[in-house]
Amino acid sequence: MSSPKPPFLTSSHWGIGLVDTKDGRITSVRGHEFDPEPSSLNSNIADSVNGKARVLRPAVRKSWLEGKKGERGRDAFVEVSWETALDLIAKEVTHLKHTHGNGAIFAGSYGWASAGRFHHAQSQLKRFLNTQGGFVRSEGNYSYNAALVAMPHIIGGSYRGHIVQATRWTVIAQHTELVVLFGGLPMRNTQICDGGNSKHRLAGNLAKCVENGVNFVNLSPLRRDADASLAAQWLPPKPGTDVAVMMGLAHTLLVEGLHDTAFLDRYTVGFDRFARYLTGKADGVVKDADWAADISGIAVEKLRELAREMASKRTMISTVAGLQRADWGEQPLWMTVTLAAMLGQIGLPGGGYTIGSAVNGHIGNISRPFRPSPLPQGVNPIADFIPVAMISEMLLNPGASYRYDGQTRQFPDIRMVWWVGGNPFHHHQDLNRLRQAFQRPETVIVNEINWTATARHADIVLPVSTSQERMDMGMGQTDNVIVPMQAAAAPPGQARHEYDIYTKLAAKLNSKHAFTEGLSADQWVERLYNETRDTGVAAGYDLPDWAAFMAGTIVELPDPTPDQVFLADFRADPVAHPRPTPSGRIELYSETVAGFALPECQGHASWVVPHDVALGLHLTYPLALLSGQPKTRLHSQFDNGALSLSHKIKGREPVMLNRTDAAARGISDGDIVEIFNDRGRCLAGARVSDDIAPGNVFLWTGAWYDPDFTAPDHRDRHGNPNVLTHDKRTSAFSQSPAAHSAYVQVQKFRGIVPEITVFKPPQMVDQD
Repeated sequence: MSSPKPPFLTSSHWGIGLVDTKDGRITSVRGHEFDPEPSSLNSNIADSVNGKARVLRPAVRKSWLEGKKGERGRDAFVEVSWETALDLIAKEVTHLKHTHGNGAIFAGSYGWASAGRFHHAQSQLKRFLNTQGGFVRSEGNYSYNAALVAMPHIIGGSYRGHIVQATRWTVIAQHTELVVLFGGLPMRNTQICDGGNSKHRLAGNLAKCVENGVNFVNLSPLRRDADASLAAQWLPPKPGTDVAVMMGLAHTLLVEGLHDTAFLDRYTVGFDRFARYLTGKADGVVKDADWAADISGIAVEKLRELAREMASKRTMISTVAGLQRADWGEQPLWMTVTLAAMLGQIGLPGGGYTIGSAVNGHIGNISRPFRPSPLPQGVNPIADFIPVAMISEMLLNPGASYRYDGQTRQFPDIRMVWWVGGNPFHHHQDLNRLRQAFQRPETVIVNEINWTATARHADIVLPVSTSQERMDMGMGQTDNVIVPMQAAAAPPGQARHEYDIYTKLAAKLNSKHAFTEGLSADQWVERLYNETRDTGVAAGYDLPDWAAFMAGTIVELPDPTPDQVFLADFRADPVAHPRPTPSGRIELYSETVAGFALPECQGHASWVVPHDVALGLHLTYPLALLSGQPKTRLHSQFDNGALSLSHKIKGREPVMLNRTDAAARGISDGDIVEIFNDRGRCLAGARVSDDIAPGNVFLWTGAWYDPDFTAPDHRDRHGNPNVLTHDKRTSAFSQSPAAHSAYVQVQKFRGIVPEITVFKPPQMVDQD
């Protein structure tokens, strides 16, 4: 097999890249001509992998190394040899297994990590730990966890299957007259897709919608959550009130006889129970348009007009995943389905609903014809798990009981946390509480590229390679291409491939063959490709052999379902194609969920006041905090890269304020401001705009957490919104993250602006 020549191909969650090198060093990563609208996120990579924050040698927290407690996140580190680091880990794993059992090891690592099929951080760690007797895992995700739990009760089947089956935007362009966007359709989110987004298609598909006269309504506090090209009508509701808005629309449909009773009777169960609630017969509160207007701030006549327009046209309802990441986040999902069922267009071309349209770039745009072969992880003998957003709760309350999806469960007593391929100090709620929780385990191990806050809260930090520094195969969760990912450069310093780390560690623990099966990393990549090729051939696709693939270029596969309509088969014949629910139909009222006996989950869509509003905290902290995926990076990945840094204001993350709110506080565009509530505070750079509704601020997620331990509440210097969010989760139904429910105050910062420290390594010292 001939060696690839530079520039080298690589694949990431935001697209295919070309890697340029000089003297064995990565100098740039740029978009590929294969993608008509390449993401600019590739421009972050070179500066980050070569940056000051790169972890170059194994390091151990000094206090832990000396047998002292110390404080994770503040202590200095001691750089050690690989032999020492692996001996320490082998000793800890052996000790924990024999003393507390494998149920004391938590490896619920969460994050997107590499797009490669083999060098995928979580898969590697889980395979290794399964050869050691297993581990406690996490279940679900931070993106759409409420849907993962709730939608099987409402629609049946897996929500991951629902989004793969979503109605295509090309179909919407042909058949839809009106698209109602609850939470907008933020294009910044659609740069990315787990495993790869080789072609960015949404902008082109939306252009076809506009060309064909499709109208859009944007129900979001952010005007630009609907691209300017859509010319969408902007109706900004107060955050957390979307369920009330949907109920106001539903009530108008009901009382004006605009709902489709034939559809409801044939395809759903439980509408009568919901109608009693909607009309106030169940609880004395009529959820009409006037009621919804008072709660949401949208004019009552606008709501009634929108309801009538939705009933008179072929209408697609789109609800973003972000609405479920809030208090009672299961309810907007249930209400979306209920409202769409009342319109009676589910299963028709261009009608019905999509939940999570902008959660990544593939939904409604493309899917893969077959699944690539993943790295086998083996069998985990430990059945215990926690819902993904309950890390702090688990660490702070070992042995405590909690409710989840109708079960009563118990938290394990975790003594070791091993985190790879992600950054909980970016995505988890209430970071001050998470800091407290991370003090409890006996040992924390983190594999990292850079000295993120998560690495700084570890006892042992292992330096690992990036996607551009190893050979792999890229094929996304729903993408239709396979990419040969070529090693463009060697890892710097003493950084290693994670497979090589686990191989050495497995040898120390007498399980090397069980982990490696006698194969090197490159041989594993070849094996996975050949298995994928065999799957493709069996499905009727002719793929190149291994040598030709790695020496060649991108392999593009056909779109298997270009005219897809969600639930079309069910609509055509609900008897032949029943939904996998107890009734075989869409459950607008679920006896199962009602049987959970949760006050906030009555068995049908319900309106529940957000926590901070119910407690009156919004009166002290009057601005609703909105946070979302940034346009400058994927979550927190490569925050020290060129593109990400270029959008910061005096080194801080930008926060958007309405002009009226800024003027009332004496804040001008470009000022450094302090955002705070009773949970924490952070600094950010003010961006004053009319594109955000009054009473709201918008702060991107993903700024590397940089606490100042000399400041009040250990104020974050950098602008991470999760120092401000609560850790209560949506409800006991799904225990999902509810970070989009915070209220804050903002003031101009008048002190000396502190230096950002997280882009440099922590203090390194010699061992005593």
